[in-house]
Amino acid sequence: MRAAYITQLGSPGLIRHGELPPPVPGPHDVLVDVEVSAVNHVDTFVRSGAWRTPLEFPFVIGRDLVGTVAAAGPAATGFRPGDRVWCNSLGHDGRQGAAAEQAVVPADRLYHLPDGVDPVDAVALAHPAATAHLALFTHGRLRAGETVAVLGAGGNVGSAAVVMAVRAGARVIAVASGRDEPYVRSLGADHVVDYRSDDAAGQIRAAAPHGVDVHVDTSGRNDLDTAVDLLASRGRIVVLAGLRTRPVLPVGPLYLMDRSVHGFAISHADTAQLADAARGINGLLAAGRLRPRATEVLPLSDAAEAHRRLDEGKVHGKLVLRVHD
Repeated sequence: MRAAYITQLGSPGLIRHGELPPPVPGPHDVLVDVEVSAVNHVDTFVRSGAWRTPLEFPFVIGRDLVGTVAAAGPAATGFRPGDRVWCNSLGHDGRQGAAAEQAVVPADRLYHLPDGVDPVDAVALAHPAATAHLALFTHGRLRAGETVAVLGAGGNVGSAAVVMAVRAGARVIAVASGRDEPYVRSLGADHVVDYRSDDAAGQIRAAAPHGVDVHVDTSGRNDLDTAVDLLASRGRIVVLAGLRTRPVLPVGPLYLMDRSVHGFAISHADTAQLADAARGINGLLAAGRLRPRATEVLPLSDAAEAHRRLDEGKVHGKLVLRVHD
């Protein structure tokens, strides 16, 4: 089968496109004919070695896919050949990746694709939408009626977080660039703050005079000094990006008001958490409430170029690899 793979950790130039033996599913696995696979920042971290995880060479890159079930193991109940499916947790912790003509997926990491959903839209949303769900509900414990500040609200994870928080009955303060204001408001944000403003924090305080209950910085800047000051009593900060940031943590204001900081990486989410996120995502996809802002589809043979562009910060929207040209 054709695949995008590496034989050692390092730069995007090490990604090869060529033939590998087809994967063999176990009794609890599903063999999927892959249609499309997304490219994520975490994929570049795994490929480069910045994120150390067990892997076996040759290693197929990528974690997200949409495809069709080719075969299901005897213990992989709930899946039949021909089913349209998606997954967002391959390419990590010993699992081979998704950027290939076929992939083996453990049944508890595979989800049915709702009827009528575009596969490119679904795969583009698989990782950012699951990250947003886990940030808001699993780690942020967001409830209806609470106020959430979403930084980086115009991005892939941020825009999904705005949609999910609004749907959950929360009040959303979206922090984004000024040019993104119309888009973010269209998602349902109650207030939009331009992050370039000299008084962005003051505008958030004015919109939430009693403080925000959940603060999610999808941009990865992680200014915890400001974030803690913006929190309500028992407010929660969720840290999910900014691999190399080293912010100052104001301990006094944090503990005196029962505030907290929660860090998480979706790669550590267990199958129950991922399945819960998938149910929420499928509901939004089926209802047409969740769509990627922009996607660019490249052939699988351009996987190295996709990684290079992501490493250089030259991607706006989401890159998707189509397996069959």
